[in-house]
Amino acid sequence: MSGAAQSLAAARRWKPWEIAFLVLLPLSWFAAGEQHSLLANEIAIFALFALSLDLILGYAGIVSLGHAAFFGTGAYAAALFAKFVMPDPLVGLVVATALTAVLGAASSVLVMRGSDLARLMITLGVAAILYELANKLEFTGGADGLQGVTIAPLLGRFEFDLYGRVAFAYALVVLIVALLIARRIVHSPFGWSLQAIRDNRLRAGAIGLNVDARLGVIYTISAAMAGAAGGVLAQTTGFASLDGLDFHRSADTMLMVVIGGAGWLWGGVFGAIAFKLLHDLLSAWTPQYWTFWLGLFLVVLVMVGRDRFFKPWLWFRKGSGA
Repeated sequence: MSGAAQSLAAARRWKPWEIAFLVLLPLSWFAAGEQHSLLANEIAIFALFALSLDLILGYAGIVSLGHAAFFGTGAYAAALFAKFVMPDPLVGLVVATALTAVLGAASSVLVMRGSDLARLMITLGVAAILYELANKLEFTGGADGLQGVTIAPLLGRFEFDLYGRVAFAYALVVLIVALLIARRIVHSPFGWSLQAIRDNRLRAGAIGLNVDARLGVIYTISAAMAGAAGGVLAQTTGFASLDGLDFHRSADTMLMVVIGGAGWLWGGVFGAIAFKLLHDLLSAWTPQYWTFWLGLFLVVLVMVGRDRFFKPWLWFRKGSGA
């Protein structure tokens, strides 16, 4: 076996801490209880959203500040499908994921060329266009949001309760499935080729890699995962609004990836947990000024160094080959 094949096989091998983390995810459903299920559901959804962004940012080097375009589109697609076609959540999730995958494939053509600054502007522009469309179109509810969305019981048996227990279980399953898919992707020859493109696009093209095709595929997959996250949010809340397409959604998710560490599969998940818990604690402590303290924390995090705050995470990253 060649050295490259041995390295790939070693990367695919599950680490003990990865297995432990996957076991802890379903156990968190029992730990959350009725009191914290709604917050835990939100964390799981945004962990999936951050994971989708890390696939293009951390592994392919595509910088995006308009990733909320796919998140919001998935939310509206799931809500509209439930309201006007059928309320089944699983079918609606498939529809939302497929629709955002098509949108991602179409918009990927725009982000394949140009510098990072050009990509930033293009992704922001796409998100802004979709935001204004959702604001103007009558069937989306405009600024009031899409209301009156009723979701059928999950698998025909489990109704979405007010405490969020079923919603959290649903979001957890979707997150775990997405994690398994993403892990398979990044530890495959395709995933390694993405990292080669990220590190040196010209050199990757010179050795025969089809750069545009690979970037288009991962951008489409990332869009589909972001749409799934938005779809789950709309289904578990029974509501879709312009907030899902707003710039702050993209910015918050970027912060989650930065906190957890870009280019590390689990970084988006840990970053989402840290960000949402910090958000919840600060907003409860000082409702008026929580954004100030959050901003201060992020500035200190960048100035002092993330690794000093998250040394255990650094060890995990080294152990996972990131």
